Amino acid sequence: MAALIKAAAAPDFPAEISLVISNKSDALGLEKARAGDVPTLVIESKPFGKDRAGFEAALQAALDQHGIELICLGGFMRLFTAEFTQAWYGRMLNIHPSLLPSFPGLDPHGQALRAGVKLSGATVHFVIPATDAGPIVMQGAVPVSDNDTPDTLSERILEVEHRIYPEALRLLAIGKVRIDGDVCKTAGSGGSENFLISPVVS
Repeated sequence: MAALIKAAAAPDFPAEISLVISNKSDALGLEKARAGDVPTLVIESKPFGKDRAGFEAALQAALDQHGIELICLGGFMRLFTAEFTQAWYGRMLNIHPSLLPSFPGLDPHGQALRAGVKLSGATVHFVIPATDAGPIVMQGAVPVSDNDTPDTLSERILEVEHRIYPEALRLLAIGKVRIDGDVCKTAGSGGSENFLISPVVS
């Protein structure tokens, strides 16, 4: 969230972060948003219990009131109903710290280390009813070392997250991203000259 606010502060950024909503009043992101002069709103989810539709109705009312056009999720640990995700399909982004479709859900860094992968990373994707699924907008990769822990891997991937999330939002805001079936395509994109091989053995 802080990376999105920082990126959007640039005069040429094509989107404005106009509201940060949390379902918990003690979320650290609220302080960071206020520090960046971004309006905040808390819609406590606890009083709604298992009534997800009730919570989403309150959320939708707030989104309508503030004229929100795109949603970027960050650290939001609640599942949305199919109705809500379908209403926002193609306009709601999420970021997950793995190279999806590998290692969705909880503890992606632990999953990656247990699988022994040599590369991991982060994925920005459109939200659909299934968890950590949906058309992939952008990915970034980092090497995994033999002595990594979930914490050290998380720190390295966080740097990638801070680079790709603002860039994915920028592409969506300028209309360069389109969904073709279950796949996201980016206008003007080509193959990268960069590649990452791990491990590097001298």
